[in-house]
Amino acid sequence: MKAGIHPENYRTVVFKDISCDEMILTRSCAPSRETIKWEDGNEYPLVKCEISSFSHPFFTGKMKFVDTAGRIDKFNKKFAKFSLGKK
Repeated sequence: MKAGIHPENYRTVVFKDISCDEMILTRSCAPSRETIKWEDGNEYPLVKCEISSFSHPFFTGKMKFVDTAGRIDKFNKKFAKFSLGKK
């Protein structure tokens, strides 16, 4: 590996898939404000993600509807005036 091009702040963090409440312990330099106590009794930074391999249809083989923060409702409300068309 080339020296001086990789981040120096790698640390052990917990990634939590908020759509299915699954967690994985790995190393990352992703920023985090929250911490969580892991199964080994240690406390690690917590990084929340909406979709991971635990919930993504490609990995699970199931189609799962995930609507975070009402994105579909916001889209429909924003573009409702265009659905009528111009006459």
